[in-house]
Amino acid sequence: MYFNRKCKITFVCHGATIYSEEGRFSDAENYPPLSELGVEEMRALSDFLKARAVKNDVIYTSPSVRTVQSAMMIAKIFKKDYVIVDDLKTRFCGKWNGLTYEQIEEQYPGGFDRILTHPGERTMADAESSIEFISRIKVVIDRLVAQNIGNRIIIVTHPEVIQAAICAALDIPADKLPKIFIRTGSATQISYYEKWASLVYSDCVPI
Repeated sequence: MYFNRKCKITFVCHGATIYSEEGRFSDAENYPPLSELGVEEMRALSDFLKARAVKNDVIYTSPSVRTVQSAMMIAKIFKKDYVIVDDLKTRFCGKWNGLTYEQIEEQYPGGFDRILTHPGERTMADAESSIEFISRIKVVIDRLVAQNIGNRIIIVTHPEVIQAAICAALDIPADKLPKIFIRTGSATQISYYEKWASLVYSDCVPI
């Protein structure tokens, strides 16, 4: 039925790293790990989720070190294991990997404007296009929802993955993806129904 909820997902954005603090783009899985700030963010968010009694049947995580570290902290609070889902990798950065916004603008002038005006194209640095990325994430989220009918799950992942999940769930145009703000150490919740999805809250951080 129209109002039959299939699955509720709480998306958890990993804690801060030296790259996120410096504004660097990264799709590397083995670096960087959580910074001291990132560990503090995840401790606070873990306590926040526990205090809110966020129910969950399964905890999934992207394969990168920063998300796995974050998932370990969440799993410890709920006394559960976590499952690594390789398909939850963040957006492929191509030659932008490790660069700051300023460096990208200097080396690839107009690159960000191109993402907004041509969301279906890969960038000049061969970074994944917005449409390509959203479609990839939609496939894995749809699969996890199908595997968890009636469940409530937690997915620990990257800011970009959460942005893409929101776009896919709410049919937001791909060129608007960069305008969705997701902080490290935040939680976003989406309820998935038979024919639609509802954004319950987004970018929520402990006060």
